[in-house]
Amino acid sequence: MELQITEAMFGAKPPVTKPIPEFLIEVGEEGIRELVNLHYALIKTSEIAHLFPITDEGLAQASKNASDFFIQICGGRPYFNENRGAPRMIGRHAPFRIDSKARKVWLSLYIPILVELEKEGVTEKSIKSFWNYLDIFSIWMINTK
Repeated sequence: MELQITEAMFGAKPPVTKPIPEFLIEVGEEGIRELVNLHYALIKTSEIAHLFPITDEGLAQASKNASDFFIQICGGRPYFNENRGAPRMIGRHAPFRIDSKARKVWLSLYIPILVELEKEGVTEKSIKSFWNYLDIFSIWMINTK
């Protein structure tokens, strides 16, 4: 399975397609939480760690928030809205200097985790659906040239 990172132009806002419902069905809420926790564990030692909370407590909260968001975006319970209000992700990410390189690092850290999901029986179609969402939506978060 190939998961490619789309080249991003600063200021671009390409159309985003939400993951197919099968992704949540196949992975489950706890699976999404584990996926995000694994991602944050990789972020903690990456070159983009400075963009994230530096304490374990802060990282755990950020991981929970991201998990809530992804569960909601995948058609699950609107945990994010219930706990934090409307997502408004561009505004929430505005305080952080996110450039194209940081986006690529962030995305690349998801690749081995998603590849592992296929080994666990999650269909390639579902994984690619989630990946395509991450790939394109992350372009929207770039706020620095």
